[in-house]
Amino acid sequence: MYAARKIAPLYTKYSLQWLQNYTTRSKIPIANLTKGAKGSSILATNVIRSYFAQGLIDHARALFDEMPERDVVMWTAMIAGYTSCSCYVHGWTLFCEMVNSGERPNAYTISNVLKACKSMQCVARGGLVHGMAMKLGLEGSLYVDNALMDVYATCCVSMEDACSVFRDMKEKNMVTWTTLITGYTHRGDGYGGLEVFREMLLEGAELNPHSCSIAISACATTGSYTFGRQIHAAVIKIGLGSNLPVMNSMLDMYCSCGFISEANEYFHEMPEKNLITWNTLIAGYGRLDSKESFKLFSQMESEGFRPNCFTFTSVTAACANLAVLNCGQQVHAGIVRRGLQGNPVLANALIDMYAKCGSISNSRKIFSEMSDRNLVSWTSMMIGYGAHGYGKEAVKLFEEMIMSGIRPDRIVFMAVLTACSHAGLIDEGLRCFKSMSSYNVTPDQEIYGCVVDLLGRGGRVEEAYQLIKSMPFKPNESVWGALLGACKAHKLTKMGKLVALKVLDLRPNKVEAYLVLSNIYAAEGKWGEFARMRKLMRRTGSRKEAGRSWIEVRNQVYSFVVGDKVASQTEWVHGVIELLVLHMKEAGYMPDLHCLIHELEDGT
Repeated sequence: MYAARKIAPLYTKYSLQWLQNYTTRSKIPIANLTKGAKGSSILATNVIRSYFAQGLIDHARALFDEMPERDVVMWTAMIAGYTSCSCYVHGWTLFCEMVNSGERPNAYTISNVLKACKSMQCVARGGLVHGMAMKLGLEGSLYVDNALMDVYATCCVSMEDACSVFRDMKEKNMVTWTTLITGYTHRGDGYGGLEVFREMLLEGAELNPHSCSIAISACATTGSYTFGRQIHAAVIKIGLGSNLPVMNSMLDMYCSCGFISEANEYFHEMPEKNLITWNTLIAGYGRLDSKESFKLFSQMESEGFRPNCFTFTSVTAACANLAVLNCGQQVHAGIVRRGLQGNPVLANALIDMYAKCGSISNSRKIFSEMSDRNLVSWTSMMIGYGAHGYGKEAVKLFEEMIMSGIRPDRIVFMAVLTACSHAGLIDEGLRCFKSMSSYNVTPDQEIYGCVVDLLGRGGRVEEAYQLIKSMPFKPNESVWGALLGACKAHKLTKMGKLVALKVLDLRPNKVEAYLVLSNIYAAEGKWGEFARMRKLMRRTGSRKEAGRSWIEVRNQVYSFVVGDKVASQTEWVHGVIELLVLHMKEAGYMPDLHCLIHELEDGT
């Protein structure tokens, strides 16, 4: 508010000058502005709106308080002004004052106070306003009904109340349909949003840019590429193909559905681009081809676009995906140079990037320097500690987070359990698992999978098996898969057979289960069963996915897979491997080939 007070005299001078000119023309003395003269309410309301438009909230309130007579238009202007300036609590308080003063709200008053309720995420207050609207006979107003739908779609746990208002509406416009589509899409139910969009088309409602953008976003969240293409064709047909927000939504849809080459082609065909356009494609490449996102980032800067926090978040994530520390440090320098290092989202991305690039000390440094840590900050740091084998540090950080007043969620517990598993901290992990009920977090399949892995790695395989049997729901393939890995590591052939068969019941084309079973049969000399497993595995047409490794040398990234003979410097790599094998033999190392029996014939 300091800045507002500093520039207030200038705005006040212009407002008074405008009022002087207006009152001179309309023969109303300016002194009568606050004395109830005819037309003074209209003048004061316009000045109040002008103050809010300039952000001079205190001046608007001062003028409002000076008015001896206030009509519904003035009250509504004040409530709308507070809402437009994000002063939602003030807007609600003023609405209560208005009702207590005996002034009857109109449809515009109700719709504006409902916007405040939505922004405060307070469905209870929205329900009170709904009841008042019914009492005043305003429920049939299009403005009121659209605002009610928006409150219920945004604040309720389901779309049931919003749909109830929608069904009772006798009149609908584009805002009505778009509000309902947006409600479904923003809560992650893209299929529900697309169903409403189809219904809208069947009723012959006219499309506008916003409804098309939201429907395309729903296609992106659900991966509905075919329907997205159909909307694209419809958009071109109705003349919205060059609308920038619609084009950006289309670009995001192509990226989200994995059609990055089509997205790139569409990007270059776009007649107009803004920062959102570039950010969308950079983020798309960051998920699918991180190297290309760096090229786009450089091209974007060369064309005069200034990167923002979202841009740097995507590029930092690309550095993390490729584990290129030097590049990540350069991006970090760019963030600091532009003064964006205080952004919590960027700081969280940097914590994750440094951890994945092997520099956990830098992750901790950024985390320690953060003035405002949120749940993602703590979680990212715990995941980093777990990946580096620092289980005790992750547990300690978890305890610090609890002491700071932040409640853990499911992802936090997964991070701590995984860290304990990799560090062999079984008791600490189990203690963390048992504490979940204290924070109203219910263990799901993934949590149980983490605990099974924790017990299995520590050799407590039977205990892990008993945990699976006691689960309140049927274990899925990932839970049994964690136990299968433990059986393989500890050479428990009897239990391994049982668990592998459980995995195959749930996922018949799981290559790893066939491999474990065939190796067990081979070790037992049951060659007929071994051959049967191999035959079944080949019949599925699946192969064990080969892992890809990469390393950064002199600012260049080299990647390769098992048996790779195409990659550059392959001869040098094999030369180093032969040298390592020689050193291993000289050291007397004897490899354990028990788990690798006959796997070479599959090239895996």
